Amino acid sequence: MSERFADIVLPLAQPAYTFAVDESLELGEGDAVAVQFGPRNIYTGIVLAVHDRRPQSGKIKTVSRKLFAGPLITPGQLALWRWMADYYMCTEGEIMRAALPSLMKPHAADSEQFDRRMYRPRTERFTALGEGFAAESAELSAELDRLERRAPKQYAAITELAGLATAAGAPADGFIPRRLLSADSAAINALVRKGLMRECVREVGGREPYDTEFVLPQLTQQQQQAFDSIREQWKSRGTVLLHGVTGSGKTEIYMRLIAETAARGGDVLMLVPEIALTSQLTERLQRVFGSRVTVWHSKITQQSRTETYMRLRDSQGGEIVVGARSALFLPLKSLQLVIVDEEHDRGYKQEEPAPRYNARDCAVMLARTAGARTLLGSATPSLESYMNARSGKYGLAQLAERYGQARLPEVVISDTLRAAKRGERRGHFNMELEKRMHQVLAEGGQVMLFQNRRGFAPYVECTSCGHTARCPECNVTLTLHKRTGRLECHYCGYGRPYPAVCPECGAAESVPMGFGTEKVEQQAAQLFPQARILRLDRDAATSEGACRRIVDDFAAGKADILVGTQMISKGFDFGRVALVGILNADNLLRNPDFRASERAFQTIMQVSGRAGRRDGSGQVVIQTAETDHPMIAMAAHGDYEAMARHELAERETFLYPPYSHIIRLTLRHRERPVLYRRTEQLAEVLRKKFGRRLLGPVTPPVDRIRSEYIAQMMLKIENGASLSRARTILREALASPVGKELRNVTIVCDVDPQ
Repeated sequence: MSERFADIVLPLAQPAYTFAVDESLELGEGDAVAVQFGPRNIYTGIVLAVHDRRPQSGKIKTVSRKLFAGPLITPGQLALWRWMADYYMCTEGEIMRAALPSLMKPHAADSEQFDRRMYRPRTERFTALGEGFAAESAELSAELDRLERRAPKQYAAITELAGLATAAGAPADGFIPRRLLSADSAAINALVRKGLMRECVREVGGREPYDTEFVLPQLTQQQQQAFDSIREQWKSRGTVLLHGVTGSGKTEIYMRLIAETAARGGDVLMLVPEIALTSQLTERLQRVFGSRVTVWHSKITQQSRTETYMRLRDSQGGEIVVGARSALFLPLKSLQLVIVDEEHDRGYKQEEPAPRYNARDCAVMLARTAGARTLLGSATPSLESYMNARSGKYGLAQLAERYGQARLPEVVISDTLRAAKRGERRGHFNMELEKRMHQVLAEGGQVMLFQNRRGFAPYVECTSCGHTARCPECNVTLTLHKRTGRLECHYCGYGRPYPAVCPECGAAESVPMGFGTEKVEQQAAQLFPQARILRLDRDAATSEGACRRIVDDFAAGKADILVGTQMISKGFDFGRVALVGILNADNLLRNPDFRASERAFQTIMQVSGRAGRRDGSGQVVIQTAETDHPMIAMAAHGDYEAMARHELAERETFLYPPYSHIIRLTLRHRERPVLYRRTEQLAEVLRKKFGRRLLGPVTPPVDRIRSEYIAQMMLKIENGASLSRARTILREALASPVGKELRNVTIVCDVDPQ
C-alpha cells in the first residue's frame, strides 16, 4: 500500500502542514483530526486534502486519530475558506479559528487534557417499562399486586411510569425522561434489575419536527411585482439587489422566498448586521416558520453553538438560519438561498482579528460556490452593490413606496447656528424640535432621538489652564460617563474617576465639552419631566437580554422617548414613533474618510425611516449647522439616486471604490522611531513595485492605541488591473529580506477596508 499524506490546517495563523496518515485510518477532505504540533501540544486539525506526495524535507509526524464520524467541514465550506484566505490575505488557520465553535477545536499540552476539553454531546437518561410489559397487561398487573404489598416505593414508581407512557402525546416507544419521574433512584434501579423497567441514555439538543404549513402575509401589488422581478432575474443572474425604501415591506418578500425554498427542502441563510438588534425580525420569522428557524450569534453558549453546528451538519435540508456574519461558516449542505438584509451595514465587516472579511461579499461567493441564489436588501444600498446592479452584474428590484397606508415622513432641517443666535435653543434642542416633541407626546406618540456618540461628553476641559484628560495608552481624550462618574477610553477600555479638581492646575473648573447620549437623556428629562425615557447604546445594552428588554419596553409603549446611537437605526419597526430627532448631523460628515458622505446619508435615511411606519406620516427634524451641505439636502428629500450620482462622480475622479480596490496596510510598534524607520523601508520597496498606486505612509488621526504607535499605507488598485496579482506582489514584498526586518513590527493587511 502506497504512503498517504494529508494537508491539515490548524487553528493558528499558519499555513497548512503535511502529516503522514496512519495506514489503518480512513481519512478524507473535511475530516477533523487530533495531531501533535510542536514538542507536546495536541491540536484539532481539519484535513484540506489527502494525497501521496511526500514532502521533500523535514520530519513528518503521523496523524492517527479521527475526531468525528464523517466530515466536519463540507466541500462548499472548504472552497469558501480557500477563497477567503487568498482574497483577504490571511491563512486557512485564521479562518478555521473564526469558523468553528471553541469546543470543536480544543488544544492541550497532552492527550488527557485534550479529551477533557473536547466537545461531548449532552445526554439524558430515559426509562420505559420492561420488555414484555404493556401498561395495562395482565403480566404487569400481577407484578403490581406483589409490589404494592412488598415494595410500595417501587409500586409507586412503576405506576407513575405507566401513567406517563399512556398519557396523550407520550412517545411511541414508551421511553420517558427519567427527570419526569418523582421516584428515587434506588426504587428505579431495583425495578431495572428485576426487568420491570428499561433504561437508555440518549443525546439531547435536537428540536421538534419541522412545521410544514406556513401562513404568509399577503403581498401588495408593488411587493408582488418586486417578488416576480427577483425570481425572473435569478434566471440569468445569481445575485439581485432589492432596493426598497424604509418601511416598504422587504421582510414580506424575504418570507415568501424563504417559504418557497424551505418547501422544496432547500436550506436558507439569512444574514443580519447584528442579531441582538434584530429581535423583531427573528420573532416574525419564528412566528411564520416555527422550529425551522435557527438563530446564530456570538452570545450563544459554546455548548449550544456546537450542538447547533452538529445538528445542521447532519440535517437533510429545509433549514432556515438567521445569524450575524459568522453564520457564513455553518455547514448547510442544501444551501439554495442567501439573503443579506441591510447589506450596506458596516457590521458585516470583520475588523479584528483576522480574517478581516466582509460577510456580504463572502455570502455572494458562498452562494455562487453552492449554486444558490443571493438577495441583497437595503433602503440605502452600498455604492458598490448599486454599481454592480446598474452595470448588470447584479439584478435590481425596487420598492418605492411604503407598505399599506404609511407614507414617508416629513423632513425638516433645523439650523443650530441660527437657533443659537436667536435664543431659540435650550441645551442641545432647537425650539423647532422641542415644539414638535411637545405636540407628539401630548397626542400619545413616541419620539426617537439620535446622537452618534455615547457617554455624557466626549472630553472634559479645564477652563483655567485648558488641560484635557487623555488616555495614557491611546492618543485620544477620555469620554465622561456621568452615570458611573468615570472618564473612559473607548479604544482600550482604560478608565478612572472623574476628578474633582484639575490635575494640572488644581482649579475646580473642569467642564464637560460636547455631548453624548447620556447628556441628551438628561436634558430630555429636564425638558419633558413627565415623559418616560429609555436609552439604547453600548453602555445601556450591556448584554443581548438588556438590549432586548429596552427594545421590547419601547415597542410595548412603556416609554415615550428613546435616545440612542446608531443602534436605534437598525431595522426596528415601532408603530407609535411619530417623530425622530437627529441632534447633530454635522459629526456624521466630519470623518476623514472617502465614505463619510455616503455613510452620513445612509445613517440619516435609516434613522428617519423609523418614523411614521403605520397609518399617517411621521416627522423628522435634522439639526445641523451645515444646512447647505448637499448630503443633508439629499437625505432630507430621500433622494438616493442624487446621492449616488454625486458620490460616484467624485469617486471616479479620484479612483476610489467602486472604481478601485483598496488594500490598507497598518503597521504598529511600541517605539515610534523603529516604526517610522521600518515603515519607510517597506514603503520604498512597495513604491518600486506599485508606483503611484501606493499612498502614504501617513499617521492616522488616532496614532497610538494600547501603547502601540501606528502608521498606515494604502494600495489603490484600479478596476482593470489585477487585484490578485497585486496581492501576490504584496505577499512577496512582505516575505523579502526587507520584509523580514519588519518582523518586530506588526503588519496588518486589510483588503477592502470599511
